Amino acid sequence: MSNIVILVGSVRKNGNTALLAQSFAEGAALHNNVETISVADHKTAPCTGCNACFVREGNACFQKDDMTQIYEKLRSADIVVIASPVYFYGVSAQLKAVIDRLHNPIRNTFRLKKLGLLLVGAADLPNLFDSIIMQYRMTMDYFGLESIGSVLVRGVKNIGDIKGAPELKEAYELGASLK
Repeated sequence: MSNIVILVGSVRKNGNTALLAQSFAEGAALHNNVETISVADHKTAPCTGCNACFVREGNACFQKDDMTQIYEKLRSADIVVIASPVYFYGVSAQLKAVIDRLHNPIRNTFRLKKLGLLLVGAADLPNLFDSIIMQYRMTMDYFGLESIGSVLVRGVKNIGDIKGAPELKEAYELGASLK
């Protein structure tokens, strides 16, 4: 049994990305502990690149925000799943702020071994997710992480458009495969 943290980068509470993440979570919860973190529910400032966290006690960031809560949840995660809408060839700004704050050396205390990716985009372009997939691969290579897989959904724009899409089942099955 693994501890799985899903970082949902959408600000839409019941949007397409949230529904995809929920489907994954339901499958994963069959054999694992799953916690979903909606970054929209947390106030997280962007990293300033000051590197104060490298010298401060406990690698504390000078910014006083909700990132400390997210660090605590990530500290016990075996698997992290990134779920994001894709507006302009990247993850959402809210999720990117959280990811950039992992520049902090506190990440070295995480027991994370695997990473997953759930993406939703309105366009049908074949290369819609390429830049995110490249960053995903580079992150795994840098930290020596294993991919659990990904579910990529194109052509989903309005809230609810994902309902009935085969990718919901694919996400559920990906989650259920984690034992």
